[in-house]
Amino acid sequence: MSTVLLKPESVYRVGKIVCVGQNYVKHIDELSSKRYDTPVLFLKPSTSLLTDANPIRLPDFSNEVHHEVELALLVGKIARHINADNWREFIIGAGIALDLTLRDLQSIAKERGLPWAVAKGFDGSCPVSEFIAIDRIKNLQNLTIELRINGTLKQHGSTSEMIYPIGELLAYITNIFTLEPGDIVLTGTPAGVGKIKTGDHLEASITEIGSMAFEVI
Repeated sequence: MSTVLLKPESVYRVGKIVCVGQNYVKHIDELSSKRYDTPVLFLKPSTSLLTDANPIRLPDFSNEVHHEVELALLVGKIARHINADNWREFIIGAGIALDLTLRDLQSIAKERGLPWAVAKGFDGSCPVSEFIAIDRIKNLQNLTIELRINGTLKQHGSTSEMIYPIGELLAYITNIFTLEPGDIVLTGTPAGVGKIKTGDHLEASITEIGSMAFEVI
């Protein structure tokens, strides 16, 4: 069973993980991607979750696993066709996540017009922190996101730089997918993504939320 912790002691069983791609301009530029008129969505299964008590295991069917640090939101009650103004009624927690991506396989899928399921949804592809209640955060739309590898800063950005802010994202998502308690929404990654390798130590942090660390084996 895949579960996450909302501090201090509430445990939520995770159903699905809805991810938002290309939500930061500089990240779109670094991948030479195209900007679209609506958010880019994809899913990760609950079996992709990995807590920071476990190491990141690189799959043997890819040679290019990339890190992407993101703000994660934990759904607290059923959300369907919500609007951009009342989204806080439905989100109970905020945390840190890594959207690990098999960039080599994703590139092949893009070239062939195929889904990203393998590149994004493999086991352990979503390392995640504990969640904290959103009422403890002053402004979710003004948080600094960072990722360090072996002590070197690789990713740095702010949630204020999102192309589609949280309210707009959730309104768009819930017009397509009904979100249920325990679902997680990943809101996109800032620039600086890159390859990880065996032996790396990853530390991701978001202001007012905290940090998480993983070893790569």
